[in-house]
Amino acid sequence: MESVGQRAKSLALIFLIVVCVQSDFVEPPEPDASLRSMSESQTRLPCRYQVEEGEKVVQVTWYKELADGSKDQIITAHFTDGHTEFGRYSGRVRFESGSPTENSALLIPSTEESDEGSYACHISTFPNGNFERHITLTVWSSPISSLEPVVLVEGQSFRVAATCRSVGRPLPRLSWDTDLPGLSQNRTSEGGSVSSHYSLHPLRSMNGKKLDCLVWHPSLDGPRRLSNRLVVQYPPDATISTPSGDLYVGLEKAELLCNSGGYPKPQNVTWTWRGGALPDGVSVVGGKLVFGRVLRMNDSGVYECVVKNNVGVGKAEYTLTLTETSQRQGDSSDDNLLLIIIGASAGALVMVLVIVVLLVNRYHRHRNKKLEMELSEKTEEINSLSRQASFRRLNSVSTDPRVPAEDYALLRVDSRMNHSQSLERPTYKDSQSTLGGKWGPPGGVEVDELGRPVVWQDDSESLRGAEMDGEKEERRRRVESYLKSSNMSLDSGLPSSLVPLKAQQDDAVGPREPDLGHVREEDWAPAQSVEQGRDEDDSSSSFQISEALTTHFYYSNGVLRPRPHSNAILLNPRGQII
Repeated sequence: MESVGQRAKSLALIFLIVVCVQSDFVEPPEPDASLRSMSESQTRLPCRYQVEEGEKVVQVTWYKELADGSKDQIITAHFTDGHTEFGRYSGRVRFESGSPTENSALLIPSTEESDEGSYACHISTFPNGNFERHITLTVWSSPISSLEPVVLVEGQSFRVAATCRSVGRPLPRLSWDTDLPGLSQNRTSEGGSVSSHYSLHPLRSMNGKKLDCLVWHPSLDGPRRLSNRLVVQYPPDATISTPSGDLYVGLEKAELLCNSGGYPKPQNVTWTWRGGALPDGVSVVGGKLVFGRVLRMNDSGVYECVVKNNVGVGKAEYTLTLTETSQRQGDSSDDNLLLIIIGASAGALVMVLVIVVLLVNRYHRHRNKKLEMELSEKTEEINSLSRQASFRRLNSVSTDPRVPAEDYALLRVDSRMNHSQSLERPTYKDSQSTLGGKWGPPGGVEVDELGRPVVWQDDSESLRGAEMDGEKEERRRRVESYLKSSNMSLDSGLPSSLVPLKAQQDDAVGPREPDLGHVREEDWAPAQSVEQGRDEDDSSSSFQISEALTTHFYYSNGVLRPRPHSNAILLNPRGQII
C-alpha cells in the first residue's frame, strides 16, 4: 500500500510540474495558434521550448492531426539519434535549426494546398515530462486569371463579348470595368474556380472600346486588371475624294482617292471606268487612282471603287465631268471679290472711327470755349465790382490828412436815386436846383449847362434835408474856411469838384457831389430841391461846381469817368485814373 501511495504522489508531482511549466514555450506563446501561408511559398511552423536549470529536452516530434482524430507523424529529432522524416513528408520538410532540441521550428519549403491542416509540436523533457503546442495552418493560393475576348460582327444578336476566369484559395471575385452597355454573369465551379461573362449587342461604334476584367483576392493589395479592347468587325463604307482639288482639262498629276473604312481594313481595292478597264495612262497605287498624264476630255465618265474585307464589300462611284477651262479662275475672282468686300468694310470702319473722333474733339472744343466765355464774364464781373469798391473807398476816405473825414462827407455826391424822380420842378416855395436852376428855360422842362433835363426829387427826402440845413451849412462853412486858409488848390491831387469854390452866404443846403463810381447818364441831375428864395451867389456856386466837374471828368457809355491828370492815383490793376 505504501508503494502505491508513493507512486500516486509522484504522478501528482509530475502533473503539477507539467502544468507549471506550460508557459516555458518561447514560441508560440499560446497553446493554440493559427498561421496563413501561400501555396508554392515557404511556410514556417514555430516551436521553441525554454528549458529550466536541471532540465533537458530528450526528443522533439511533429504530427499532423487528421480529420478522423488520428495523427500522422512527420519528423522526429532525438538528442542522441538525430532526426528522422516519415512517409510522404520525407524530403519536403526540415527543422529550421541544426539543434532541433533547442529550436524545434519546422519548415515546409514549397507549400501545397494539401498541407493545410492542424499541426502539433511534441516536446519530451527530463525530468519534467512532455509538452505540446498546436498550430492551425491555412494555405492560400494566389489567383490565376485569364481573359478570353470574342470577335464580334456588326449586326449580330445579343451575345457574349468576353469571358474572365480565375482560380485561387479562397475563391476570387470578378468584375468588369467598361463604359459599354451590357450584362455580366458570374459562375463558380466545383474545382475552386470562378468565371464571369460579359454580353452585349455589337455595334461598329463599340470597336476598340475598353472592356477590362478586375480580379479581387485577399492576397492582393488591390484589384488585378486584365486589359482588353472589344473587337467588332463591320463591312467597309467606301467614298471617293479628289486630293488635287477641281479637275479640268490639262491638269497634271490628277488623283482620285478611295476611302474604304471598315474593320478590318480592306487590303484589296478595285477601280473600274464606265464598267470596264481604266483609260490608258491611269494606274492604281494603293487606294489611289493616279493619272500619269494631263487630263483629257475623253477621261470623263463614271469611276467606281470596290473595296472588300472578310465581313463584306463596299462600293463608291464618282462622275468625272471635265471642262475646257479651269474653275480656279472663278475661284480666284471669288477670292478677289471677298478681298474687296473686306477692304471696303475696313475702310468704312476707319471712316466711322475718324468721324467719331472729330465729333468728340468738336464737342470738347465747344465746351472749352463756353467755359472760357463764362470765365471771362466772371472775371469782368469781379473787376467791375473791384472798380466800384475802389470808387467807394475814394469817395469815403479823404486824401488830405488836414481835413477830418466827417467834413468831407458833406462834399460827396450820391447819384443813386433809390426813390422816384421827376423832370418837373417841385412846387416848394422859394426852392431852386443846385445844379440846373440857373440855365433852365423860361418855360417847360429846365435843362443844365450841358443841355440835359434837370431831374428833381419830390419825395420826403428833400423835406428831411431842409430840416438839416442849419447843421450842414455850419459844417460846410468851417471846411471852406479851412481850405481857403491852406495852400490847397484844384491841382493838389483832389478832384476840383471836391474843393469848395465859394462859401455860401445864405442858409441854403450845399450841393451834393455824385458818386464817381456809379454815376450814369440819368443820374447826372441836380440834387434835391431846397427852399426857394436862394440868391445869385447860390446859382454862381452851382455853376462853378458843374464847370469843375466838366473840366475834370468825362461821360462815356453811361458812366462818368475821370480825365487823365499828372497827379492821378492808380487804384486797381485795371489802371483806372482818378
